[in-house]
Amino acid sequence: MKFLLIKKGSSLKQLSKSFFARDTIEVAKNLLGKILSVDGFKGRIVETEAYGNDPASHAFKKTERSALMFDTYGHVYVYLIYGMYNCINFTTEKEKAGAVLIRAVEPLNRIPELKQKRNTKKINNLCSGPGKLCQAFGIDRNLNGVRLGREVKLFDDGFIVDKIGESSRIGIKDALDLQWRFFVKDNEFVSKVK
Repeated sequence: MKFLLIKKGSSLKQLSKSFFARDTIEVAKNLLGKILSVDGFKGRIVETEAYGNDPASHAFKKTERSALMFDTYGHVYVYLIYGMYNCINFTTEKEKAGAVLIRAVEPLNRIPELKQKRNTKKINNLCSGPGKLCQAFGIDRNLNGVRLGREVKLFDDGFIVDKIGESSRIGIKDALDLQWRFFVKDNEFVSKVK
């Protein structure tokens, strides 16, 4: 089992807003290995998906829900899928619409609390999917639209991901040719693809 825990003596540097002003695909790749912090829970990002102006994206057409993807970068975008699961994204691109979905993190602290919240004993099942992650970290629509750096923080501790995998995004019907899902190869916390 490959783990990406925090290195002793490493310092956490919060990501700047300009980090998210860039191309969505680059941001999605560069978020791998960064640390997500929400309400004291921390997890290292091990899987992301990029969404731009493509048929599988909310940004394919500007709506009230997707306006955040057009009008902001460096903000939290939370939406509900299947009427029951929250998904956390971060808006990207200064001039275009975009967002990066966080599909999975490797939990770094408060493991007993996460197990209780998720009602599972398996550590690699705590945050290995967008709905699981949001349930474990207590992420809901109340965070939609907030600027990164307050309630939701992202940190860089200098960790370098050595092997990045790519594939089609999961759970979509359109734009399956786009290889915009990125993940840390051989990491046990990446979501299970059926």
